[in-house]
Amino acid sequence: MESLIELESRYCAANYHPLPVVLHSGAGAWLRDIHGNAYLDMMSAYSAVSFGHAHPELVATLTQQASTLAVTSRAFHTDRLGPFLERLCAMTGMPRALPMNTGAEAVETAIKAARKWAYEVKGVAEGRAQIIVCAGNFAGRTTTIIGFSSEAQYRQGFGPFAPGFISIPFGDADALEAAITPDTAAFLVEPVQGEAGIIVPPDGYLARCRDICSRHDVLLICDEVQTGLGRTGRLLACDHENVKPDGLVLGKALGGGLLPVSAFLAREDVMAVFRPGDHGSTFGGNPLACAVGEAALRLLERDALAQRAWERGERLMSSLRRISHPAIRQLRGKGLLIGMELHPATISARLFCERLMLRGVLTKDTHETVVRLAPPLIVTEEEIDFAVAAIAAVLHDIRIAA
Repeated sequence: MESLIELESRYCAANYHPLPVVLHSGAGAWLRDIHGNAYLDMMSAYSAVSFGHAHPELVATLTQQASTLAVTSRAFHTDRLGPFLERLCAMTGMPRALPMNTGAEAVETAIKAARKWAYEVKGVAEGRAQIIVCAGNFAGRTTTIIGFSSEAQYRQGFGPFAPGFISIPFGDADALEAAITPDTAAFLVEPVQGEAGIIVPPDGYLARCRDICSRHDVLLICDEVQTGLGRTGRLLACDHENVKPDGLVLGKALGGGLLPVSAFLAREDVMAVFRPGDHGSTFGGNPLACAVGEAALRLLERDALAQRAWERGERLMSSLRRISHPAIRQLRGKGLLIGMELHPATISARLFCERLMLRGVLTKDTHETVVRLAPPLIVTEEEIDFAVAAIAAVLHDIRIAA
């Protein structure tokens, strides 16, 4: 194991700090390392593996399509793009979609669409369009996106950054209304902030934002790359408040845990600003991605995985609350997107994750104090109980050490 870690360290840029485990295979909610040790996956690759590892139906779809036609570029029509987008639009209630690859690419697409809509439809003067974002946001790692991040490390050394973004506190609808000007094109928001530490806004927040944006002719764009497609117990996190956005960003789980697939979806007048040559992607909407994406959506609906996520999430949250350990500062989340914030004086979240690994559970910390708990949506009750037992055991060790 050490030699493989050293090999990676020798040739790879040091932009990650992985846990000291070398994984070899995965099936369902479980992963195995090169020694055959099994680990319950409580991270799901930041929600990209919502259907579990190597889902047999998705792997079969991938294999079949890969042996038929994989990549052509959008220079030609294919028999896979239309059916995929039809299903995606029907399920989300959005009239049109633009396929991309990564979540960051889809967010960049949303930014371009919002700006051009502001100029061509709303009548904002060229070069003056503004997009309101929230402190604590995480939408990706491109230079435009990190430019409106409030995390110092994400920005340091990478400027200059694109102008046109106004940051407000997350969860404060009054701050949104106060920040809007005649030049405001859109409000880009995560219904639940993931990377920030699984931050859930006050009840009614998104509904108020919807009302404010409608009254001021501002696009409400929901970034559901991590929260969408069943993760929070509904198809979309904005469904919890019956909010329909003007633009929607999806990714991660859309690729079935097998390859990157993302999309920006929007109402007709927003998507109409794109004309041939305005925007594109060599791999976006490729037949392989479309086949897997359509199969993933079909599984999500057929197996009622959003409802399953809600039920398993309730079990996980209630079990964690019963532990009631002084090291736990707060539990928060929706469905199977839960953050366990620890008191930093007791143990770091990184060390907690390392100890969990020794007990057969894999996940990752965020912001040094929060442990993410976001298993595949196909996780069983028994697997949830296994994870909770491991968490309780690590907490028990902290009590002994104290």
